[in-house]
Amino acid sequence: MSAQTSPAEKGLNPGLTCQESYACSGTDEAIFECDECCSLQCLRCEEELHRQERLRNHERIRLKPGHVPYCDLCKGLNGHSPGVRQRAIVRCQTCKINLCLECQKRTHSGGNKRRHPVTVYNVSNLQESLEAEAMDEESKRQKMTEKVVSFLLVDENEEIQVTNEEDFIRKLDCKPDQHLKVVSIFGNTGDGKSHTLNHTFFYGREVFKTSPTQESCTVGVWAAYDPVHKVAVIDTEGLLGATVNLSQRTRLLLKVLAISDLVIYRTHADRLHNDLFKFLGDASEAYLKHFTKELKATTARCGLDVPLSTLGPAVIIFHETVHTQLLGSDHPSEVPEKLIQDRFRKLGRFPEAFSSIHYKGTRTYNPPTDFSGLRRALEQLLENNTTRSPRHPGVIFKALKALSDRFSGEIPDDQMAHSSFFPDEYFTCSSLCLSCGVGCKNSMNHGKEGVPHEAQSRCRYSHQYDNRVYTCKACYERGEEVSVVPKTSASTDSPWMGLAKYAWSGYVIECPNCGVVYRSRQYWFGNQDPVDTVVRTEIVHVWPGTDGFLKDNNNAAQRLLDGMNFMAQSVSELSLGPTKAVTSWLTDQIAPAYWRPNSQILSCNKCATSFKDNDTKHHCRACGEGFCDSCSSKTRPVPERGWGPAPVRVCDNCYETRNVQLDVTEAQGDDEGGTLIARKVGEAVQNTLGAVVTAIDIPLGLVKDAARPAYWVPDHEILHCHNCRKEFSIKLSKHHCRACGQGFCDECSHDRRAVPSRGWDHPVRVCFNCNKKPAWTSLTVVTGKSLLC
Repeated sequence: MSAQTSPAEKGLNPGLTCQESYACSGTDEAIFECDECCSLQCLRCEEELHRQERLRNHERIRLKPGHVPYCDLCKGLNGHSPGVRQRAIVRCQTCKINLCLECQKRTHSGGNKRRHPVTVYNVSNLQESLEAEAMDEESKRQKMTEKVVSFLLVDENEEIQVTNEEDFIRKLDCKPDQHLKVVSIFGNTGDGKSHTLNHTFFYGREVFKTSPTQESCTVGVWAAYDPVHKVAVIDTEGLLGATVNLSQRTRLLLKVLAISDLVIYRTHADRLHNDLFKFLGDASEAYLKHFTKELKATTARCGLDVPLSTLGPAVIIFHETVHTQLLGSDHPSEVPEKLIQDRFRKLGRFPEAFSSIHYKGTRTYNPPTDFSGLRRALEQLLENNTTRSPRHPGVIFKALKALSDRFSGEIPDDQMAHSSFFPDEYFTCSSLCLSCGVGCKNSMNHGKEGVPHEAQSRCRYSHQYDNRVYTCKACYERGEEVSVVPKTSASTDSPWMGLAKYAWSGYVIECPNCGVVYRSRQYWFGNQDPVDTVVRTEIVHVWPGTDGFLKDNNNAAQRLLDGMNFMAQSVSELSLGPTKAVTSWLTDQIAPAYWRPNSQILSCNKCATSFKDNDTKHHCRACGEGFCDSCSSKTRPVPERGWGPAPVRVCDNCYETRNVQLDVTEAQGDDEGGTLIARKVGEAVQNTLGAVVTAIDIPLGLVKDAARPAYWVPDHEILHCHNCRKEFSIKLSKHHCRACGQGFCDECSHDRRAVPSRGWDHPVRVCFNCNKKPAWTSLTVVTGKSLLC
């Protein structure tokens, strides 16, 4: 889509600047408008953005002089049709958004926004500009169809005229990975089927042969590819023709009907004759007779809880009259489709095989025939992927080949696989977004090809799934898209220091390139929302079986529990009583730099009394030495060590010399700042729990449930291993995978790796399945026995 911008094109819209700032600073002149990105883009941003796989197929237009952009706010609101965006009339220079008249009134009519400066677009020539755009789009489409040619797909003897998939794709002249649907046409000989296809899809070019003679110009089945609508168009031999083998032609039409997503029945009669209803009724009966087993097998295999009638093709009856009124003209209160259903019932025919039947009529007073109504109806139905979705051309060939072999008698009934006629790829994926309920637009089994779930509409935010994705704003403006997640601590923090900083400064958002870009409580007041400052937000769909997005990654409590488990088990291995040993270990982990380690304190620094295993060691907050309780029972403020104005424990000597200011160097004070914070938090934790050792004495199940992150499955719901299905018992312990949150035995979750998306920056326990995920292959994997459960 991208092309080099000529010097003449620069300066055509000097008031329109790039709205992306992806590869530029937001000051470059806009050259393109992408409706799917909802933004104006400069040349560099357009190229860089649409190199990404998920954005590659976006439709962009090159801006012309006097271009008026779309409104950035309205999405089919304000009484307009859903999905219709209005053109803007002004651009707010403060908010940097384009606004239509309704959105300007709604958002900028009161408060401070009323005073925002705006730039008014010149809309006097907007209608002419839109008409010029439509004409350019129409000419572009015509150019796309200039080289299209049709080819014989199946001859009158039911022989397929293409040798294999590659030959079929080559003759269609489309890409092997192009997804397309199939549109076919039926009708009596001489009613203008080929003419209808040529004018509906190919702008009047004779892609399918037409003839003014009495001879039938279409024998067999012909096919062509429409690159505009991305459909395989199939022309069939007319009914009531001069064929000598009616049963053979009927079988041929039934095969075409089976592979079609949309069927046009073309009639040029002034009134709808009974043969139309009899043909569609008989075709429906034959379709259900031969394909009901295959359709039932497909619905069971694909999990489609829908009636069989919804799996069949849709039908459009295209009725052209000259002297008579169109169906329903004399009954304004009744829709034509209702009258058609009544005709079917009167004739004892029931077209249950078709997902829907539509009527589209046109009255031709003077030639040529108007096919625009038919084209619009076709485009609307082709966009409906509720049950049937586009698929690769190779899938269409395989289905036709299976049908040809089956009805030629080459495969016996007892050896025919029920799924051969209707490959899974013919039908739309049954997955629904858990947040907004919209269905996936891709075909069945797209996951096997590495294609993720996709939807045609945007998702809405759901608090339950927190389906937001954050990307670093600074990286985005440098041309990179880096996802970030809120988490308890930075990757460079140790577990205890990270816990201390979390309690003191809140959660962090860390970018792999920029480091920590946000702390939720960095200041005492006035902390801004990260969306307004450092991250960009995108609301994404939540598909069944996928991981969460910004789900509760604040796993501070579980990180603390992991550390406590590590402490208790390590102490047990040394055959020490855990009560005092755990307290000493915790104290050393978060002690300020000037404190003497507990392991080096063997006796009181004042009375020289030796400490026994159960004796409590106390640190003087002023000098950092170890004392017994009797020699350090006094308290006083020690602000020079960073303890603030509150009284804290000091030894007798430091209490007596309280008027003597300690000589604490600036460098030492800076070095102690972080550890003092950790110590304060550690003491707060101890006071809250009563003591760390008290937490260990609490039943482990209660502690784990309290510390469990939101995405973990509760212990009481885990009865067996999620992988090997072994039942848990006293001898078989439960372990949570830090990635998916399911419960596993040790054998199925012995791997270790970092899980940054869940806030675990250090190697932690993951299950066997999560460890195999391809998206994680770039992460460091640590295998082996660990003490963290």
